[in-house]
Amino acid sequence: MAYNKPIPTPSSLTQPFFDGAKEGKLMLPRCQDCNRVHWYPRHICPFCHSDSIGWIEGSGEGRVHTFAVQYRAFGGWGQEAPFVTAYIDLNEGDRMLTVLRGVDANDPGSIRIGSRVRVEFEQASEDISIAFWRVVEE
Repeated sequence: MAYNKPIPTPSSLTQPFFDGAKEGKLMLPRCQDCNRVHWYPRHICPFCHSDSIGWIEGSGEGRVHTFAVQYRAFGGWGQEAPFVTAYIDLNEGDRMLTVLRGVDANDPGSIRIGSRVRVEFEQASEDISIAFWRVVEE
């Protein structure tokens, strides 16, 4: 089935993320002065305000910080409702908002805060792959 959800348009600021995603790598911005990873990509570090930002390949692993079940959505997401969105605590620090896979949105009691997750990528177009996260067994 073709990808039927909104497809982001990379900018010069986000291109390294999408280049990595296309290769199945989670690329993360990291301040070269304070050495902290931050998500989402920005021109300056939100921690020390340096404009010296580089990119690292992340582990692609983390833990569920919190989640919510989405019962209504628009576009292609409407066809998947209900689905789960979650904030993921990245192993490298900071937090990423995502759609969580490998869980039952109809049974939110089965979803656990702190569950281990791993990134996976879905090809949305010839040039764009989208990052999602999946719960993995401990």
